Amino acid sequence: MKNSIVVIIIPTYNERQNIGLLIDSLQSEFGSIPHDMHILVVDDTSPDGTADVVREKCSQCSNLRLLLGQKKGLGAAYIRGIKYALDVMNADVIMQMDADFSHDPADVPRLIAALDEGADFVIGSRYVKGGKIPDNWSLLRRMISRWGNRCARYIAGLNPVRDCTAGFRAIRVPVLRSIDFDNLKVQGYAFLMALLHGAVSHNAVVREVPVVYTERAHGETKLGIKDIVEFILNAWWIRFDSSKTFIKFAIVGSSGVVVNLGAFTCLIYAGINKYLASPVAIELSIISNFMLNNYWTFAERNTRDKFHIKGLKFNTVSLLSLCISYSVFVGLSLLLPYMAPQIAQAAGIVPAMMINYFLNAYWTFRKD
Repeated sequence: MKNSIVVIIIPTYNERQNIGLLIDSLQSEFGSIPHDMHILVVDDTSPDGTADVVREKCSQCSNLRLLLGQKKGLGAAYIRGIKYALDVMNADVIMQMDADFSHDPADVPRLIAALDEGADFVIGSRYVKGGKIPDNWSLLRRMISRWGNRCARYIAGLNPVRDCTAGFRAIRVPVLRSIDFDNLKVQGYAFLMALLHGAVSHNAVVREVPVVYTERAHGETKLGIKDIVEFILNAWWIRFDSSKTFIKFAIVGSSGVVVNLGAFTCLIYAGINKYLASPVAIELSIISNFMLNNYWTFAERNTRDKFHIKGLKFNTVSLLSLCISYSVFVGLSLLLPYMAPQIAQAAGIVPAMMINYFLNAYWTFRKD
């Protein structure tokens, strides 16, 4: 990443007391960064005159721009700024940063250095070793931050990222161009989680750099109840949307049940012993499931292994599932000899399917 155009986007609303000082601090850091550094202030028509301060600075700094718009939330401001930086300023890297000095300008070179070292999406993280939140935060503020991150990590599926809600980031433009911003459907703080999820979904290399977060000295926080509600709802929506893979897998599994029981019944009527018919029917369903999963369920995944390697892995997982399924079938057949064999066969399918999904999703068809 040589001599790239880096645009730092700073969304503002009533930040007159902070924005001028922040611009000066950033300008003093730019001399140590081997890239073409720019600042884009995205102001939501602040009534306190924030834009006037920026306009005065623009007359002194050729690398500073002001973009005005209506107040619709943090996410809406960032989307407006990102589109402007991409289409008008021809940015190669975009940084996100708060206007209230909670993010130290001295950390900007460290985040950009992490991009130079190969990362695609760098987070100034409060929750990795070396990072820190303010000591004077109230218990409520700490809980909102901690549980917001847990919500993003475990509900939205962004684990193992430690700080999913950090607003201090550096992102390569190809990652941003892969994301459809119009479909994010977020306007508030939930945008931070949605953007990270979009990057992770497109296999971006995410790295966290420890930073010390500082409580603002001037002005008021913009985080409200509406933002918290939107954040939680968006986390569940991301979980639902990402569950499409499991839904597809379940559909394939259901078709495998039809193949399994259909083949088993045909073999029984053909006079084949039920203890031989069972594993044969299971293997036929394994082959059917692999083909459908490879060409439909996980077709969009960029996997490292070739077709035959995935086939071997799938069969290995399936053999384990076969042992479990067959054990259930034999156990029920011995315990309940008068039970219809189809019922015993069906009972063994359930645990086998769950093992199949987790091992195949995270091993056989694991993303490269």
